[in-house]
Amino acid sequence: MKILITFTGFNDPYSKALVEGDEQPGPILSLLSSRKFDRVILLSTPSTATHTEGTANAVNGVDVSVRSLHLPDPTDYLAILRELRRECGAIRGENLDAEVFVATASGTPQMHACWFLLTASGEFPATLLHVRPRRFVTKDLPIVSEIIPSSGDFPRVLPNRLPSAEGDPLSLLDSALESAGLVVEHPAMRKLAQSAAYVAPVSTTVLILGETGTGKEMFAQLIHTLSKRHGRFIALNCGAIPGELIESTLFGHIKGAFTGAVSDQSGKFEQADDGTLLLDEIGELPLSGQVKLLRVLQNQMIERVGSNSTRKVDVRVIAATNRNLLEEVKAKRFREDLYYRLCPITLTIPPLRERRIEITGIAMHLLERLNRSYRRQRRLSPNALRRLTNYAWPGNVRQMEGVISRAVILCETDLIGPDDLELAETESSTQLPQPFEGFHLDKFLADAHETLIDRALEMAHGNRSQAGRFLGMTGAGVSKSLKSRANRG
Repeated sequence: MKILITFTGFNDPYSKALVEGDEQPGPILSLLSSRKFDRVILLSTPSTATHTEGTANAVNGVDVSVRSLHLPDPTDYLAILRELRRECGAIRGENLDAEVFVATASGTPQMHACWFLLTASGEFPATLLHVRPRRFVTKDLPIVSEIIPSSGDFPRVLPNRLPSAEGDPLSLLDSALESAGLVVEHPAMRKLAQSAAYVAPVSTTVLILGETGTGKEMFAQLIHTLSKRHGRFIALNCGAIPGELIESTLFGHIKGAFTGAVSDQSGKFEQADDGTLLLDEIGELPLSGQVKLLRVLQNQMIERVGSNSTRKVDVRVIAATNRNLLEEVKAKRFREDLYYRLCPITLTIPPLRERRIEITGIAMHLLERLNRSYRRQRRLSPNALRRLTNYAWPGNVRQMEGVISRAVILCETDLIGPDDLELAETESSTQLPQPFEGFHLDKFLADAHETLIDRALEMAHGNRSQAGRFLGMTGAGVSKSLKSRANRG
């Protein structure tokens, strides 16, 4: 017999999605959709009694029982341990031959810590189960995974690295995309991510091109994550380095090399040894710095400022820029030999307006991350999401992050509406969108119809007859459109 024991939480049995009106299965129902158990024991607290009842009613085809724990304060470690020891002793006594599993997806962090102590110490023999939200689920990251095997072995975790895999370099791509926080749904972006996976294991220099805010640094991080390098990922904005400090910043200096050099200091190349160095905004590097960089790229030897000795480094260099480097070469602002040294592999990230199919996924990812950061629970209304999708995004993902961040902080309710999104009007924002794979003309026209009616009503201060005159239709026509929208929900 297999028994599952779990606390219930505020996201059980169902939780609100990030878009108004949507619901998604909570942690317990998600777990039960992936794993089969003969019996489920729900641990209820005074604050989750309603959620426990709803979860018990939502579970089908499994024997469900509820045990109430006296926990007025669900963050009190000693009280949680006391109650768990009492209940676990009774459960074990009643089910001596059962295989017991404990879920840590619901409940407070203090409850999770107590479960860990009881199972890892062997006091309560059970297998801990972790349930991932569906947005994190890939072929390499299933919905449910075991945190601690039944033997009680503690897991070993390697931060920021992925397990090595033989053969296909794409086998870890989905996990790496999740690690880098990249949403890749457009075919062009998927192909770009696959190219990054293929180039990652080799040490060749990569040049990443794209407008400001498209995610060039995130793609560089993706390449590093998929590589076999064990050193650090170092990002350096070349445009932020004062001209007199370029050499010292890149290669380091020794004590007394110049005024203010009070001690030896390593440079970015040394810090990134056996790792990856991203030279962001490479087009803004002065010509004097370009000469020194070219020499290091050729021989992988560096010399600290003020020193006569050289040292070997093994650094994978990735350069990124929003400039047209060929135009910079023609204008004699960028060295031609350095350009060809940097671009054996060139990845060009398309702007967000050319991959609108990804706007919804990126917005959901940003909103969820910002909710966690600011400890808010904001959601987007369908009209707000429609406004995000129809906007041109001249500042790309970076601009979207700023817009959503402002809305999360300043919105007076939990629901972010279209008026909470501060979007600057641009010339391109009034033009028709560029069609893309996944674009639906009928939906676009319907959305445009609703948006124009909303704008006309706002201009007319809610007067439907006046709004109709703005739109070349009758007030009755405006009312009919609003009623049709309300009936669709």
